[in-house]
Amino acid sequence: MKIYALVGESGTGKSHRAARIAREKNIEYIVDDGLLIKGGTIVCGKSAKKEKTRIASVKTAVFVNDDHAFEVSHALKSSNPSSVLILGTSDGMVKKIAERLGLHGIDETIYISDIATPEEIQLALNTRRSQGKHVIPVPTMELKKDFSGIYLDPLNVLKKNKSGYVESAGEKSVVRPTFSYLGNFTISEYAIYQIMEHSVMASPAVARISRFRVSNVVGGITMEVDLVLKYGYPIPELMNRLRANITREIEWLTSLNVKRLTLAAKSIVV
Repeated sequence: MKIYALVGESGTGKSHRAARIAREKNIEYIVDDGLLIKGGTIVCGKSAKKEKTRIASVKTAVFVNDDHAFEVSHALKSSNPSSVLILGTSDGMVKKIAERLGLHGIDETIYISDIATPEEIQLALNTRRSQGKHVIPVPTMELKKDFSGIYLDPLNVLKKNKSGYVESAGEKSVVRPTFSYLGNFTISEYAIYQIMEHSVMASPAVARISRFRVSNVVGGITMEVDLVLKYGYPIPELMNRLRANITREIEWLTSLNVKRLTLAAKSIVV
């Protein structure tokens, strides 16, 4: 197994370029911030971006937890790939990650300054420092279920091919972890209610909301909503449409996963 390393200061664009390097060098797996990634899919691991503090994030990234290290190490040994790319902020960090995963030393090191211009590196650093945004080299749908309540947005990377045409180089995800904010953040129940109310009351078939309840569950929230409807609208079709609209708006505006939404038509007015 050939072990590659991509080294650069935090926020210089390593994760943004990792998939391209893997594709150019036919590298099968990427180890980035606690995750084992293959072809845009998370194989196993735990993302350092989910941690609440910067120190905990670093510990996750270097596989301090034995169970975490064993899970990724076992997956690598089971698949026995020909090559792996390890991302880190220093030569010492990638060496430590390799050791924690039971791999031999680094065979080839690529530095971010070798593949990005000073201007590109500075732009990436400015974005990290001013907006707290991080890139994970997998599509957003791969992360949605595990990143409930954390800013998450797709990033479609474009490139020019040999013919000069612009084509997609694959989707990555932009996240803003909890530790990037100045303190913790919460989304109030009333804010969720207001989003739900705005979505529901836009329908001419709804007279009013009679009850609302939201609960936190593992990986997201559940909601119960009782409605008073106006006479003359087909209820099953209306409820399905409202459920889809509410779920879409709340997940888009808050990044929370709506695990269950129960709508009930309690009465009808003429």
